[in-house]
Order: sequence, then C-alpha cells, then structure tokens
Amino acid sequence: MTEATEQLAGRTMIMSGGSRGIGLEIAKRAAADGANITLIAKTDVPHPKLPGTIHTAAAELEQAGGTVLKYLGDVRDDEAVADAVRQTRERFGGIDLVVNNASAIDLSPTEALPMKKYDLMQDINCRGSFLLSKLSIPALRESAEAGSNPHILTLSPPLNLDPKWAGMALGYTIAKYGMSLTTLGLSEELRKYGIGVNSLWPRTTIATAAVKNLLGGEEMVATSRTPDIYADAAYLVLTSPAKDTTGNFFIDDEVLAAHGITDLDKYRVVPGDGPLTTDLFL
Repeated sequence: MTEATEQLAGRTMIMSGGSRGIGLEIAKRAAADGANITLIAKTDVPHPKLPGTIHTAAAELEQAGGTVLKYLGDVRDDEAVADAVRQTRERFGGIDLVVNNASAIDLSPTEALPMKKYDLMQDINCRGSFLLSKLSIPALRESAEAGSNPHILTLSPPLNLDPKWAGMALGYTIAKYGMSLTTLGLSEELRKYGIGVNSLWPRTTIATAAVKNLLGGEEMVATSRTPDIYADAAYLVLTSPAKDTTGNFFIDDEVLAAHGITDLDKYRVVPGDGPLTTDLFL
C-alpha cells in the first residue's frame, strides 16, 4: 500500500462475520491503524473444515494493533445485533464503519436447492446486511456530524440483470443482489447525511475456505488471489471521502488501479502469469 497509514486510528468498525477469510483480513487492515473493531460472529469453537473462531480472530486483530469487542451472536437475531450495536457504542463511543461481510453460499439450481438453505442465504446475506446497517444508522449520523467520515461497505456484486446470473444459481443470486440493493437504496437514503455506502467485489476468486470447500477445491485456489487484495481495496474505500464516495459497486483491482497500484502479482496465490479464475457475477 502506498497510502498514508493510520487513517483509521481510533475509528470504530462493526463487522458481521470476520472469524476467517476476507472479513478477517479487512478487519486486520483496520486494526493495523489502531482501529476499534466489533466482530459479530457465531463461531465459538473450531469447525472441522474451517479455520478460525471469534477468539482466534480477536487475538489476531489485537496482535495487529486493534482493540476488539467480541460479540458471540448471529446476524439473523434482531436482538443480538441490536445488543452488539449498543455495546459497541457504549465501549467505543460510537460507530464509524459498518462492514457487511457475513454471507452464506449455495450454488444449487432451483430444483435442487432446499428451502432451508434458501432461507439461510436470504437471512444472512440480504436481511443481515439490512439489519446491521439499519441499526447502525443513528451512530453513523453522529459520526458524520463529528466529521469522522462514516462508511457502510457491503461485500456484494454489481447489479446486473443479464439473465445468465440468475439462471446460474437463482437462490444465491437473489441473496447477493439483495445485499447490493441495500447498497443502492441506502446510498441514496443516507446521502444527505454524508454517509458513504458502497459495495465491493473481487475480480477473481479469492483463496478462502469457501472457494476450497464449496466451489473448486485446491485447483481453484491455485488460480485465485489472496484475501489481501480485497482487504487493501476495502481499506481504500473506507478511507475515501464519504460524501463523494457513495452508491458505487467497486471491483477490487479497479480500486487499486485508481490509487496507482497496478502490479498485482503479490496478490496471486501462485506467482506467475497463468490465468486467474474470474469471480461469479463478472
């Protein structure tokens, strides 16, 4: 990164998920500046197939330089999310940044998708993003009034009504586009307060447990980029002027390029010039 450091020192971020993968890397980038971070996550004990718990994530964030509030809860639970927001404001004095990271994925075609899994994706992805954003608005307005550059960042794709995306995995597309519609609507609704509301999506697949276990195994991991590229792009969005940066559906490498960062080889899982796997929805 070539930008000035410590822009998020003393600022407060609340994030859904974040026990591992992309969310954890975004939080670590903020922690390196000295940010306060609340993680709303439900992984209390190790998962047999997934690395990390809320406790190991908090330890990594503190080691990176952040101050952490662990909130063991489910983004689907209205009272839990409200309590996490309340505790964050009480401990840190407010909320400046909201990151809607928690997401569930199932790419099954409609006929094969169990309604239980459909409901899970809608509840975590779309409803969870709406809920955490909604409950954070009063604190974000206060942040704007204090000149603290408030942002909501949602990890969701550009809206594209090309039928191939909905036809590929309808249940998942509805859930992710629901997150993106939250960005679209809130950016307009909160524009008058100077709150930046944006989405961010990767150009390529990102080497996470989901890619390894659910999408393409080790072979796809080898043609992916690391979560660092997502984290660096997210940092640039979250430190941009909120009043002038809202309603965007950013792609990670385009964000970096706009800041003069065009050598992306360090983000490749396997260095070299081989082809990378383009992510879904692009």
